[in-house]
Amino acid sequence: MAKITKDMTIGEILRTNPKVAPILLEAGMHCLGCPSAQAESLEEAAMVHGMDVDELMAKIDALEA
Repeated sequence: MAKITKDMTIGEILRTNPKVAPILLEAGMHCLGCPSAQAESLEEAAMVHGMDVDELMAKIDALEA
């Protein structure tokens, strides 16, 4: 399985590992299927939502471990 990075789009992340969806939903990213999710990186989405991307990545990394 490919390593998820903060530079990947939300769409790429979900295609790589759909089990990440609950983490993103819990963080307040409720528009996982919207067009911007296909073009916006995790880092950009975190910035727009006022979140710390490193905290999100830590949760994603823990899921992948």
